[in-house]
Amino acid sequence: MKKKVIIIVSFLGVIILLHSTPSMALRTHIFFMGYPKAAISSGIIEDKEHNEVDKDKFAELNAKAYALTNPPVEKATQGELRNYLVRKIGFLHFAEYLGDT
Repeated sequence: MKKKVIIIVSFLGVIILLHSTPSMALRTHIFFMGYPKAAISSGIIEDKEHNEVDKDKFAELNAKAYALTNPPVEKATQGELRNYLVRKIGFLHFAEYLGDT
């Protein structure tokens, strides 16, 4: 019983750590998309253009747009995966691909 509790608490601790900040959530998302090198080496900047244009929509979602300085290239289309939306839910952050628009 003690082992199960320790495993569950450890697992929850890792999830909280990986989603505690916008940059960590974004790096975690990129890592699990299959681009571990980009997740570690790419810089993350706030995407001021998307944040300004979609200010009202992002305020409703409690989200901000971020861009990678050295984005991964998708294997199928050879497109750069540069822009991401990071939503804050409670005290955790969750990232999703925003697209090039």
